[in-house]
Amino acid sequence: MFWSLFMGRFEVDPGNVLRILISSIFPIDHTWTSAEETIVMQVRLPRIIAAVMVGAALSMAGAAYQGLFKNPLVSPDILGVSSGAGFGAAVAILISSSSWMIQVSAFAGGIAAVLCTYLLSRLYKSGQILVLVLSGVIVSSFFGALLSITKYVADPYEKLPTIIFWLMGSLSSVRYTDLFAIAPAMFLGGTILLLIRWRINLLSLGSDEARTLGVDMKQITRIIILCATLLTAASVCISGIIGWVGLVVPHLGRMVTGPDYRRLLPMTIVMGASYLLIMDDLSRTLITTEIPLGILTALLGAPFFAYLLWRRKTGWS
Repeated sequence: MFWSLFMGRFEVDPGNVLRILISSIFPIDHTWTSAEETIVMQVRLPRIIAAVMVGAALSMAGAAYQGLFKNPLVSPDILGVSSGAGFGAAVAILISSSSWMIQVSAFAGGIAAVLCTYLLSRLYKSGQILVLVLSGVIVSSFFGALLSITKYVADPYEKLPTIIFWLMGSLSSVRYTDLFAIAPAMFLGGTILLLIRWRINLLSLGSDEARTLGVDMKQITRIIILCATLLTAASVCISGIIGWVGLVVPHLGRMVTGPDYRRLLPMTIVMGASYLLIMDDLSRTLITTEIPLGILTALLGAPFFAYLLWRRKTGWS
């Protein structure tokens, strides 16, 4: 995080970065310019904190869903949260240009999509996990179609470029108020997942064995879905749609710690935060114009995931 503070097109001396950070706590003599302080404290620091929070949240959500569905190909948007959030953000961009309105609408859209998925899956009595995944596919397609309609009717000169850029994912406009807004949802969802992470291990045994050990499958399924949805929706509402983080990072963590969620979930927090922070550093330093995070994570994540499959290091148990 400290390294990221003096990375960018505007060079800031590492010594000045350290002094600026100290000055926010203890009064010291100013040996830096006001422009440097603004860039470090108002532009880079909230963006870096957001990258850490979003990376950790998406990675935790992906790991939790992979344990719930017992499938290594599951990602945080499996139940339609990204499609719902994208539609919510697009509608807010059409009717308002306020950033907080876009974030609230994106968060509400993500929650609504997952709720629709869960209610749709409850219409069937058997094969609940499989039906839940299929319901997620249905809801994702439906909200994707609504998003396409929204883009079709949007003003092609003003609104449409804004919608498309938001969907590509970026942390360039994040401010401290955004961090404070998503922190409660992330803290709640992340804390509960950490507290019940040993129960996720029992899900791999099957429903009968888990029930024998005293685990209420329906209750633990609802809790995991709720927590993962809070983490993903809170992330998407400030960053846009950023793929591959919740899919690749749990595999990296599993290579280090094994499949035990008591160690895997904390490892995914660290690795996810580091991974997205590195991607964000690259997005704003590789070329003169910023590369959208969603594009960069896909460009680097997809080949790396293919490499893991080729090396057969994605063992699942």
